Amino acid sequence: MKSNPITTIMTKNIVSVSSEQSILDVKHIYEKKDFHHHIPVVENGKLVGMVSLIDFMYNIAGAGIDDDNKIYSELKVKDIMTKKPYYLNTNATIEDVAGVLAKGRYHAVPIVEEENIKGIVSTADIIQFFLKNGL
Repeated sequence: MKSNPITTIMTKNIVSVSSEQSILDVKHIYEKKDFHHHIPVVENGKLVGMVSLIDFMYNIAGAGIDDDNKIYSELKVKDIMTKKPYYLNTNATIEDVAGVLAKGRYHAVPIVEEENIKGIVSTADIIQFFLKNGL
């Protein structure tokens, strides 16, 4: 089962943003219940960056929850995103992604095919897979 393609467990309905969007949009995404902590930044279907909850929180320090705080209208996604994010291709296996996430440097891995984002896999997705399958 660990050798199954990552496409079998990845989240395919991706919530993404563009680099020109306001970080207020990012705030609203993070306010939704049960949302993963990583948002792909996509331009014309291509992955160009990632915004993590840590990136977001670091850049809004002290802004609070009021949407009218000027930081939310001044900063764009491109100002806080990680450019050239790490990713794997759709031919990666569950074990491949588990190995990357186990190293602790990343907590989510975008999955791409021919430069177009197809999904994302988080540490939580991998843990749920292993628990569900008794591995």
